[in-house]
Amino acid sequence: QLPAGSLQLTLYQYKTCPFCSKVRAFLDYHGLPYEIVEVNPIMRKEIKFSSYRKVPILLANAGSPLQLNDSSVIISAIKTYLISKRNSLEEIVSFYPPMKTVTEQGKEVFEYGNKYWLMLDEKETKRVYPVKEVRVEEMKWRKWADDWLVHLISPNVYRTPREALASFDYIVREGKFGTVEGFFAKYMGAVAMFFISKRLKKRHNLRDNVRDDLYEAVNEWVKAVGKHRLFMGGNQPNLADLAVYGVLRVMEGLEAFDDMMIHTKIQPWYQRMEEVIRKAEA
Repeated sequence: QLPAGSLQLTLYQYKTCPFCSKVRAFLDYHGLPYEIVEVNPIMRKEIKFSSYRKVPILLANAGSPLQLNDSSVIISAIKTYLISKRNSLEEIVSFYPPMKTVTEQGKEVFEYGNKYWLMLDEKETKRVYPVKEVRVEEMKWRKWADDWLVHLISPNVYRTPREALASFDYIVREGKFGTVEGFFAKYMGAVAMFFISKRLKKRHNLRDNVRDDLYEAVNEWVKAVGKHRLFMGGNQPNLADLAVYGVLRVMEGLEAFDDMMIHTKIQPWYQRMEEVIRKAEA
């Protein structure tokens, strides 16, 4: 039960989806209470109310109900709302218009304009981003997490038949599946994703050993944060920190995650992120 006037949030998600994990990391860090609805990835009846058929979907009520789509739009809109009380959440969401585009494969998809921008006035911008470079850096690495880092997850967690089976065991255990449905999803899904991951490897021009691309990307991030900052945001995480952490977190408990911790320099930053989010949740 939330106090009157509170932002009431319901997140429709797959727990193991990196885009959903990004949103949870953001909400948890900002101490925003929210209800989770785990969506069945096969039937998706939980989101039958929506013409937008992907997750995450965030239903937000700040006086009137509103549906927010796309993880980066959700994060930018809610962050803008938390900082600036000049506009209603509905007005803020209108600053991120959906645009229909067609992929190379001929598939219609929605893209969202301005999705890495916070819609702030000059005074608010100065408070959040003391210098222009800070804002540019945050936007660059948020986009990098969406356009590159997230595409390294599937090829790495489904790299071998054994890893694919372990990944689907985790997905079925954490997701919303019936007993029979879960059994078939685990074994048939593991086989399917093993072969799909090979196509993804080719599509994104990854090396034969996809771990090398993961290690290189993660070390590139650590180098960008640098030795003299706890986080890219300085003493506290910014939206880029939360995005990268949210994406990487979905591999926890899998061989790819353990390998990443051993063979890259990510561990100190990752542990600091875990700690700061744990404190915020508490």
